Amino acid sequence: MSEFVERAAPPLAETAASRRPFGLLLVAIPVFLVIWLVIWPAINAISRTIWRVDADGNTGFDLSSYAFFFSDRYSLDNLAVTLWTTMVCAVLLLVICLPIALYLRFSQGRLPAYVQALAILPMFVPSIILAFAFIRVLGPNGMIDILLNAVGLPKIRTPYLTPWGPVIGLVWDNIPLTVLILLSGLGSVANQFIEAARDVGANAFRVFWHIILPRISNSILVALSFSVLGIFSSFTLPYLLGPASPEMLGPFMQRTLRDLQDPIGAMTQAVVAFGFCILFGLFYVRSVARNRGK
Repeated sequence: MSEFVERAAPPLAETAASRRPFGLLLVAIPVFLVIWLVIWPAINAISRTIWRVDADGNTGFDLSSYAFFFSDRYSLDNLAVTLWTTMVCAVLLLVICLPIALYLRFSQGRLPAYVQALAILPMFVPSIILAFAFIRVLGPNGMIDILLNAVGLPKIRTPYLTPWGPVIGLVWDNIPLTVLILLSGLGSVANQFIEAARDVGANAFRVFWHIILPRISNSILVALSFSVLGIFSSFTLPYLLGPASPEMLGPFMQRTLRDLQDPIGAMTQAVVAFGFCILFGLFYVRSVARNRGK
């Protein structure tokens, strides 16, 4: 038996060694795209905002654009509304999507299938169509106002062109991905664990808190990380549904570049947004590293 193992080992090692260049080639393609499309533009933007050319043509270290951003009240208000929108959307997504994922995981029949189809539907609706539907339904003189007027009720105060407009649109737009990630994490919760906890007298809250939540904590962190990164850098929905002032960083960058003709200022705003996204991304990387370690 030992002779057979000794004879079989070299071919297996040779096979793994022969496959290694092919595997590295497959990994090299996405790594190259990330370097080309993400890392290099970020490095270029950072270098162009800290190494500036003065009036005499001399290049030197200059942080004046960052000093202006963090001393300008309008820029800080835009950063604050971006952070507020991101945090509110993250909390609302967790409050809305976690019960949906729990229902889909532990329910059977046709109704959960219909609920899942409705939860995933926003994934197939473009943001521009979502914004138009939002305006037609909740905007001034929209469908809600028409229905309320028909029954003699006063008009509602529309969230359109207020900070809550992008919140509603972004939450709706991010429901599918959040539900799918949470549902995938709930797949690791075996029914035997739930049944054993109920056998010893645990109620629904204790089952959720001590059995389900510890096993899906990483999935919750991953879902929130993806949502936060997408919301923080969003443009279409904040541009169409949000107020003109203060505005989120996405529309702020576009207006600074197009209307003010200030590419350095726009790149400074992009670098600041990139820095906050890195902080959010570290939670995702930490979660992945923890799972790999386990």
